[in-house]
Amino acid sequence: LSSLSGLTHESHKKDVEQVYLRCSEGSIEWMYPTGALIVNLRPNTSPASYKHLTVCIKPFKDSAGANIYLEKTGELKLLVRDGDRSPSKVYCFGYDQGGLFIEATPQQDISRKITGFQYELMSKGIASDLHTVSAPCRPCSDTEVLLAVCTSDFVIRGSIQDVTNEAEEQETVIHVGVNKLYRQKSKVFQLTGESGNWRGQIKTLLECGVKPGDGDFLFTGRMHFGEARLGCAPRFKDFQRMYKEAKDKGLNPCEIGPD
Repeated sequence: LSSLSGLTHESHKKDVEQVYLRCSEGSIEWMYPTGALIVNLRPNTSPASYKHLTVCIKPFKDSAGANIYLEKTGELKLLVRDGDRSPSKVYCFGYDQGGLFIEATPQQDISRKITGFQYELMSKGIASDLHTVSAPCRPCSDTEVLLAVCTSDFVIRGSIQDVTNEAEEQETVIHVGVNKLYRQKSKVFQLTGESGNWRGQIKTLLECGVKPGDGDFLFTGRMHFGEARLGCAPRFKDFQRMYKEAKDKGLNPCEIGPD
């Protein structure tokens, strides 16, 4: 978390401050914004890999007091307008498209304003998986499922306990009961004290129309801003079939116990 304050700049309202961030994910919090900030993302990777990176930002729900621009060679492109209250909206752009320029808007009382957002850097392939527009709800092919098992941030066998729709955010929350945990990057799925069972939540787009259903599924997906996002999710019996067929042919990309 990088936290800055504009109160130290109040007598120099046109000041522009440079901020350098080395982490691949984190957040910026600018209290009492005045003047402007240039945010330079400098991940600890080879500069040659920068062209393969995507940057995503997710403004805090109560972020206010500044406009956020994408800046390259002096040209500004508005990303987030001050006061935009689109809940949970994520803005992504190629690392080579420019940096972030955050400009405070005129305020009567800056002490009431805090501008902030989370950010993530990821490979362009992962970013396109998370933000596919063309067919976000289509079923995965056998090959895609087997690859997802090897590369996803979480892989679990589980059942759908409940589904809640969040109309304002255009998202669906799938409440999952876990029967077997193969992998998780973050502790999204945890033991619940009262029942002693593993449970967790996975989010997907509302338009996918997920409904409660019987039986077990293989849930795979990515972590994105601290939330589990659904990737491929075949019925578990279908996964067992495709895994066995690939293993018999020596074509399974990685080993995982399907039982």
